[in-house]
Amino acid sequence: MATIELTKDNFNETLNDNDFVLIDFWASWCGPCKMFGPVFDRASEKHTDLVFAKVDTEAQQELAASFEIQSIPTLMVVRDKTVIYAQPGALPEEALEDLIRQARELDMDKVREEIAKQQGDGAQPQG
Repeated sequence: MATIELTKDNFNETLNDNDFVLIDFWASWCGPCKMFGPVFDRASEKHTDLVFAKVDTEAQQELAASFEIQSIPTLMVVRDKTVIYAQPGALPEEALEDLIRQARELDMDKVREEIAKQQGDGAQPQG
């Protein structure tokens, strides 16, 4: 599947309709973004069962702000509507492949359990 352009209009639909989405937050003036772009595109051609998407932070400032993107490129990995990875920086091809492998191997039931536990711990009154 080719890389798709995410906007505030198709963002929720894309995440709701797909179990595994990699999102590249980028801008045309960003040097590291230009270096990471081809790496991201090659991975999208290799992993056709995953959705690869890009958010142009200049055109989609509202979307970038909602994720508190402060540094680009930022790569975000979303599985089952849960953000499991979000880090700024251009990854080399080997590192991106390793990240995809690790994300595929994650037990999402355990991830959701851990998130619920963390949210529960924060919500419990002390004393």
